[in-house]
Order: sequence, then structure tokens, then C-alpha cells
Amino acid sequence: MSTVTVTTWSLEQTSPDDLAPAAEPGGDVRIVRAEVPSPEFSRFLYTAVGGDIRWTDRLALTYAQWQEHLDRPGTETWVAYDKGTPAGYVELQAQDEGAVEIVYFGLVPAFRGRRIGGHLLSYATARAWDLAERWPGLPATKRVWLHTCSKDGEHAMANYQRRGFRLFDTKVEEEPAVETPGPWPGA
Repeated sequence: MSTVTVTTWSLEQTSPDDLAPAAEPGGDVRIVRAEVPSPEFSRFLYTAVGGDIRWTDRLALTYAQWQEHLDRPGTETWVAYDKGTPAGYVELQAQDEGAVEIVYFGLVPAFRGRRIGGHLLSYATARAWDLAERWPGLPATKRVWLHTCSKDGEHAMANYQRRGFRLFDTKVEEEPAVETPGPWPGA
């Protein structure tokens, strides 16, 4: 089995004041929370955004596992739409001690390079900071964090840093090489 070297960087914000929002991209871009947990829609977003950059960790999940994950208190999916078409998404997940992880973030390939990513990340990070307002019983957010890796898009790290995220950990690992899962064969 062949392997590939993957570098993973973990970044964080420790205050809402850390957020440096991007300008809105203009046009007809809207960001909407998917308030009804839907395994079908979430899997669609996951494969549409991550197919060409080899996101594979959730591909083997069953419908029930997707549903269980999406039903966790403090888990939210925010979707960017450009003229009514899903352009990208962010998944937030509340964790212990007031931490909120941006678990997944990205754009469908056809929408990259249109300045939607910075706006979506800015909007989602602000939603991470006010997550407890929508989820009674959760502690106030004290930290927003995420990770990105060398398999992600070439502009990912710069976008995170421009939004005010700071590096706090780096890991280098060998992973099995995987064919592009894509939203369909050959993507």
C-alpha cells in the first residue's frame, strides 16, 4: 500500500476580537443555517467540497451515524449559496469547556476563487463565537479552533490566518494514499 505524507496544522482564536472579517463578495451570495439535520444533504456537501481534495474520513459512515453526529447539541451546518446554488459549507461542533471546532469548511470547486471563502469563514467564525446563544445549556464560547492540512486547497492556510486564526500545533504523518472519492466516480 502506498502512503502520502500529510502535514496538519491546528489554529485557534481565543477571543471574538481575534476575528478579522473578510469583505462580502458581492453578488447574490447568502449564508443560511441548515436547521434540519439531514444526513443526505450533509454527505452531499462533504463530497462536493472534499471530493477533489480527498476527504475520506466520513465516507464509510452509515445513515444512522451521520444522523447521530448531526443531532449532537451544538452541531450546526452553515451553507453559502450563490444565486441559489450551494457553493460551500461550514460545520461547527461544540466541545468541552467552551471550545467550538470548525470541523469542516470549504467550497465546491466551481465556486473557489470568487471571494466567497473568506466571507463564509468570517460568518461561520462569528457564529461559533455566539453558538451558546442558539443552544441553551452550552457554555459561552472561549475558543474557536480548526485544523487544515497539506491536502486542503492552496489558499486555506492564508485564509485562516487572514481571519485571525493563530497556529498552535503542527503534525506530520504518513497516511494511506486514497483515490479521489469525489461526489461521483472520476471527480
